[in-house]
Amino acid sequence: MILLNSSVLIEIFRKQIKAKTVFYQISKLHSELAISAITYYEVGVGNRKTHLNYWEKLSEKLIVLPFDKTCSDSAIKIYFDLLKKNTMVDLADILIGATAIANEISIATLNIKHFERIPNLNFVK
Repeated sequence: MILLNSSVLIEIFRKQIKAKTVFYQISKLHSELAISAITYYEVGVGNRKTHLNYWEKLSEKLIVLPFDKTCSDSAIKIYFDLLKKNTMVDLADILIGATAIANEISIATLNIKHFERIPNLNFVK
């Protein structure tokens, strides 16, 4: 299972040729694709009306992982680690990274710059 960050999903909406997206490449290699409940929220509120039907159909095919106590414990650890190192990232990125770590899965993102600051996070190459 691979956790997709919202940047991977946003790329699908923006690119005309879907076969040239990271999502397309990952979906050819991995049968189980997941998003965090946080990503579901981010895309849901940021989605333009023109993409609403596409998003609804796409999200039905994705596993939505809940943000539970295990994820929260992981996020707390990440938060204080980043704070100590003065390398803070957006709260949503912490929560999404924590979801990947708590579920012991790799993450696919186009925002490596922020997510690489999160220790113990594995990336899809």
